[in-house]
Amino acid sequence: MVKIGNIELGEFPLLLAPMEDVSDPPFRALCKAQGCDMMYTEFISVEGLIRDATKSVQKLDIYPEERPIGIQIFGAKIDSMMRAAEIVEEAKPELLDINYGCPVKNVVCRGAGAGILKDLDKMVELTDAVVKSTDLPVTVKTRLGWDDDTKYIEEVAERLQDVGIKALSIHGRTRKQMYKGEADWTLIGKIKENPRVKIPIFGNGDITNPEKAKLYRERYKVDGIMIGRGSIGNPWIFREIKHYFATGELLPPPTVEERVAAARQHLTHSLEWKGPKLGILEMRRHYTNYFRGFRNIKSYRMRLVTQDDPAEVYAVLDEIKEVYGGMVQQGITHLAVSNQPSK
Repeated sequence: MVKIGNIELGEFPLLLAPMEDVSDPPFRALCKAQGCDMMYTEFISVEGLIRDATKSVQKLDIYPEERPIGIQIFGAKIDSMMRAAEIVEEAKPELLDINYGCPVKNVVCRGAGAGILKDLDKMVELTDAVVKSTDLPVTVKTRLGWDDDTKYIEEVAERLQDVGIKALSIHGRTRKQMYKGEADWTLIGKIKENPRVKIPIFGNGDITNPEKAKLYRERYKVDGIMIGRGSIGNPWIFREIKHYFATGELLPPPTVEERVAAARQHLTHSLEWKGPKLGILEMRRHYTNYFRGFRNIKSYRMRLVTQDDPAEVYAVLDEIKEVYGGMVQQGITHLAVSNQPSK
């Protein structure tokens, strides 16, 4: 049984990675329904939290059906991190996670996210302060290092464990790589071999199918897997991996009806949580992913991303279901879904 503090997550948990503009409550609801064991909010600026900025505060929203859930914060100032930890505790998540992995320039240049990978002493100092300022279990998500010459993740794992974190998630890339190239889990596996490291270690990076999840589970002996981009437009990945672990068999891909139903649910919750204007606008980035591989989908996608009336968007989704679902029922799958990129 894998545990973070007193939180029991099963024998081999699958975690949803915190992703800016993706892992909000509407998307998390879909992933939870498909078997995700532990989820995280989008990362939240501690400076925004302590200044009561609306966008930051809204990200604290969590719902009963999402639990267990962690709220993730990022920052570079000890006082701000400690004050933000107190605010997070009031929201009553199961745990607090610190982001030391975001590679985005406007985060890094402030010494936050992956920017702190240049100063391990400061990383340890910040983490120690947060651990001491909250009763919540504190976890960390980070990368292998700043670049190929600074892959100090084995030292990081030991030092952060020593100041009290309860789990560590590691993205198998450096900051310099951003999201390019193949994620390297080799050092993640070495941390699992280290007898000093007792906390759960979760691997992250490039898990896009059940076969790879099983291979990496067995090869690197991690305690669980965190899935990020592989879940975008594909919340079914959690159920597919669990089924493959249990049976050795691959589930059939989600049907047209399931894809449309997911997009409809996502839109509905987005409208409820963000309001009609933002709910419509911020859903537009998701439609390509839900219908990736659908032949001749471009005209429908253009209608989805240009309509401002929710009723019209729902109507387009229903049309996709009718047209493409009908093709599949008639056995015309080569016209309905392709392995090639959408046109």
